[in-house]
Amino acid sequence: MKTPIISFLTLLLFLSACRTTKEINKAIQPKEVVPAVNKDYEDSMRMVKNDFDAFKQRYISFNTFQAKIKVESSGSQGKNQDLTAVVRMIKDSAIWISLSASILNVEVYRLLITKDSVILMNKQEKEVLYRSLDYLQEVTRIPFDFNTLQDLFIGNPIFIDSISSYRKLDQNILISIVTKEFKNLFTMQLSDHVMTHSKLDDLDVNRSRTADITYEDYQPIDSIFFSADRHITVSEKNKLDIRLQFKQVEFNKELSVHLTIPKNYLRK
Repeated sequence: MKTPIISFLTLLLFLSACRTTKEINKAIQPKEVVPAVNKDYEDSMRMVKNDFDAFKQRYISFNTFQAKIKVESSGSQGKNQDLTAVVRMIKDSAIWISLSASILNVEVYRLLITKDSVILMNKQEKEVLYRSLDYLQEVTRIPFDFNTLQDLFIGNPIFIDSISSYRKLDQNILISIVTKEFKNLFTMQLSDHVMTHSKLDDLDVNRSRTADITYEDYQPIDSIFFSADRHITVSEKNKLDIRLQFKQVEFNKELSVHLTIPKNYLRK
């Protein structure tokens, strides 16, 4: 089970390396390539801003979140064992994850992630690791922060700063966003102003990290538009393909996220 859990964490932490937007309002900046005196440009930017204002209404605000996720993955060594992840989150506080082998429905790992710590229970080996949040970065060699990991599960946009360029098509707007770490080609659907695709490319040519994310099967859940099917391909030295299928999604229910460690578990 070591390969599937590392694949799962690598996926999460690669995406968490991308900074989450704190204020989507800042995504529209009056510094595009066309001078502001160009009336066509001004009209185009006004339309894009209007579309972004509608998109902001899709941003998911929550207090608690829980879901069951079917995780399918494959890498350079072939298809990994399917996992079932049960995720519970209390906003800005804790992320609780239970990982089970889908074929046997046997729980093998349980994690509790807070803003400064990680507790990882290995239920097969009957041991528990207590680490700082840096532990996940050490395992995957990828920097991340708690808030981005939180938004990744929720399905909120990540890695959105200021627009470098945009292109409006019949059904979509393609938006290119560049920061000091990544370039993000972001696709927004005009009909309902949801994001459908994000292509991330590392600007560091020595690393060449890329992630291709497709958001599908949007469902209304308590007035929230939620993507219940996500296809993700992550590449650096190796390629990792992952599909996340969300079920039993609930927002703002009362949750418990504590871990009970049996006395016979080895502490590390």
